[in-house]
Amino acid sequence: MMDHVTGRRAFAGSVLGTLLGTACLPVSAQQSSDKYVPRQSDRPEPISGDEPGFRQLFNGKNLDGWEGDPKYWRWENGALVGEITPATLIKSNTFIIWRGGSPKDFELKVDYRMTEGGNSGINYRSVVVPDAVTPSNRFAMRGYQADIDGKNVYTGQNYEEKGRLFLATRGQMTHVVGGRTPIVLSSLGESKDLATFITPDWNSYHLIIRGNVLVHILNGHTMCVVIDDDQLGNAEKPGRMMAGLIGVQVHVGGPMKVEYRNFRLKEF
Repeated sequence: MMDHVTGRRAFAGSVLGTLLGTACLPVSAQQSSDKYVPRQSDRPEPISGDEPGFRQLFNGKNLDGWEGDPKYWRWENGALVGEITPATLIKSNTFIIWRGGSPKDFELKVDYRMTEGGNSGINYRSVVVPDAVTPSNRFAMRGYQADIDGKNVYTGQNYEEKGRLFLATRGQMTHVVGGRTPIVLSSLGESKDLATFITPDWNSYHLIIRGNVLVHILNGHTMCVVIDDDQLGNAEKPGRMMAGLIGVQVHVGGPMKVEYRNFRLKEF
């Protein structure tokens, strides 16, 4: 007859082993041994060196692989820098775009730093669109954006640039369906509390983009989650995008400066 307690424990051990991608020693075997020596897979060492599967998008030495208006974008001290001065104020948002591909399912990690009055964002699964306000602007984009602003009113939210606008504000998990305001499914925390994890110096964004689930993480804290079940979009109309360009933004407003470094991408 099967020992139900031992059986349940062995089953739990096998499930945990599957989740960890290893074959755990069954609990029943552990109980029958006077001495159990943990396997290496049970006590993984910290990852050292480069993160497995991630590749750098910006070399820190020049703008190779990126396309934007040099009036607003440059590289400096290992960082990708976007700056607007009193002499170069803009009437519509403009981007510098990574031209190395149009990722579908991926993780993106990048560090940023911004002046207090600035406004920027990381666009992904995006397309280049005509700019009605500034027709000469060849770098206007529409698509999902991991928002950033110097006063941290919007930082962390999911905003569709030139499209459906606010898909999830900071602290929300939402479900987006056609023809209505995003449905709030759950709270991830109060917006003002999550804002306390954002620093005036360098911050680390981590985007996890899989299928129609879009997760924005900042400094190790989940800022928002969007489940997008809207109709498919394309270059002509807004909507759910399953692949597209990556770019970063300088925004309409006063003088500002934003710096990005350590762009890392892992595609699935």
